[in-house]
Amino acid sequence: MKHAKRLQSLMLGLSVTAASIPAWAADTAATAAGTYAAATGGTGGPVAGELNLQPPATRIASEIYDLHTWMMLVCLVIFVAVFGVMFYSIFKHRKSLGHKPATFHESTTVEIAWTVVPFLIVIGMALPATRTVVGMKDTSNADITIKVTGMQWKWGYDYLKGEGEGISFLSNLSTPRSQVGAPGFEPTEKRGDNYLMEVDNDVVVPVHKKIRIVTTANDVIHSWSIPAFGVKQDAIPGFVRDAWFKAEHTGTYRGYCSELCGKEHAFMPIVVKVVTDAEYKVWVDGKKKEMAALADDPSKTWTIDELKTKGEKVYATNCVVCHQANGKGVPGTFAPLDGSEVVNGPKAEQINVLLHGKKSGKYSAEMPGWKQLSDTDIAAVITYTRNSWSNKAAENIVQPAEVVAARK
Repeated sequence: MKHAKRLQSLMLGLSVTAASIPAWAADTAATAAGTYAAATGGTGGPVAGELNLQPPATRIASEIYDLHTWMMLVCLVIFVAVFGVMFYSIFKHRKSLGHKPATFHESTTVEIAWTVVPFLIVIGMALPATRTVVGMKDTSNADITIKVTGMQWKWGYDYLKGEGEGISFLSNLSTPRSQVGAPGFEPTEKRGDNYLMEVDNDVVVPVHKKIRIVTTANDVIHSWSIPAFGVKQDAIPGFVRDAWFKAEHTGTYRGYCSELCGKEHAFMPIVVKVVTDAEYKVWVDGKKKEMAALADDPSKTWTIDELKTKGEKVYATNCVVCHQANGKGVPGTFAPLDGSEVVNGPKAEQINVLLHGKKSGKYSAEMPGWKQLSDTDIAAVITYTRNSWSNKAAENIVQPAEVVAARK
């Protein structure tokens, strides 16, 4: 009875202590002020030679960091205890010193010890881990909800609820190809500090606000991940998953698609910029004005030169990765546009391919649909490809109204 009461007290104390470790650590991290770099010394992205997790920027990330440390300490204690006893027994009770092996069998004390001790260890590890996992899944009462769509190979963002509702944009890798190179070709430009970790459109959110991320994909499985936030959520075609974060510091945070999603998997960075409330309001106003300016009237009739100029920009942003700047594509992987039967044939077929995608079987990579582009952008890029390189299509111009009609 005496030993049973001691065991009960020990289990209770260990459970309470273990469960409280992430809480006080997270509270400490949450009180830090200023920018992320000043408060934590972190860069917001990966660092060469980094041995531990990235410095946490959210409460959940702090709990994950502390759990990691706690589990490592438990493992270290077990390692030292087990191997310490083993080596002590080997050297101090070896046969050459005259020791004889014990002959006990089915010792009740030993049976209880190696059952109770692992049970206590598991409880001490499971309680704080469960507490953190439950917290990670609580996406309720979000201040802002953002839909994230993964696609080969970029991210689409739609602000669904909260301040900024209605904002929508694509986020592409902005590192120039001259820094990246290509198979068989060395890069011709010196690589920048944020090589392969920079995009043309950052996700902007306010500090100290709960941000719900709703993930999905339109082709294959991707994964939206920001290590400093403690967020990693798969984006699966046909499914909707969600996660959340609440940044405690302003700054720029970087991540990658962490699911092997195809040839350009390494070129899908994620950049989230956390700003003050005042800065966020300015960004929202500016972004809405920018979207309004880009919302062209689909009934407008464009000249071929206007469409070609606009189409070249659309092509450079969305198409050049696969089809290359010279329109030659990648043999066996991506179809060439230079000399293509589709590009030089009836324009209705090319419009259909841009809207719905195509899997011909001739190339390993599937052409995805680009419904997310505006009618004007689709008309412009088709017109550009039909009048570029060696292409001389008979139907060499597509107006936005034709794309509108094809969507119906």
